[in-house]
Amino acid sequence: MPTLAIVGAGPGMGLAIARTFGSRGFDVALIARTKEKLETLVDQLGQEGIKAAAFPADILDRASLTDALDAAKARFDGIDVLEYSPAPHSPVPGFTLAAPSEVTVDNLQLQIEYSFYGAVTVAQAVLPAMREAGAGTLLFTTGGGSVDPVPMLGNVNAAQAALRNWVINLNKELAGSGVYAGHVAVSVWIGGGAVARDGAPEGFPTATPEQIAPLYWDLHEKRDRPEAIFSA
Repeated sequence: MPTLAIVGAGPGMGLAIARTFGSRGFDVALIARTKEKLETLVDQLGQEGIKAAAFPADILDRASLTDALDAAKARFDGIDVLEYSPAPHSPVPGFTLAAPSEVTVDNLQLQIEYSFYGAVTVAQAVLPAMREAGAGTLLFTTGGGSVDPVPMLGNVNAAQAALRNWVINLNKELAGSGVYAGHVAVSVWIGGGAVARDGAPEGFPTATPEQIAPLYWDLHEKRDRPEAIFSA
């Protein structure tokens, strides 16, 4: 069975992506900070006939992240698709939002650690085996501000734009290798119904995880573009 690893797995996008791939025959490795929350997702997927396992790790602890992916590779005999979309956990000391004129090295550094360095870490953990096999998919998620920045997210957007640049360049490097790298920019508020209405800024478009998740399968299957932007 092929295996999907989701880094930053949660009950929203992570679960929806797990279901999208799991319903098509994939086993699923779930990676996030909280073991109990991961095990709840494992149980949910198991009830739907999808084999999944939990591998706790902290995005900001690169050694634990690598260890979790190594454990997932051992458990499932390799990783065929990796998806990276961590959401900041709270509270995180120093993890703040800043307008472009308020960006400092300090408030940008943690965003880069989280968005960019974590992504590089997970890629290095799985890419060598994918290149040797001549097959594999790497998918990385950011907000739409990585493409069209928003002033209130000056530091977040800068870090995610760095990730976007690197992913698109990685896709160029991997051309012809059998390994594909793709970037997904989600330009909507992720939620549904009352959740979306209560959380989204006024007038901001919304979409449910179930509406967004098929895009990841489409990129994995077609491999015809380095980037997809989901907008309402």
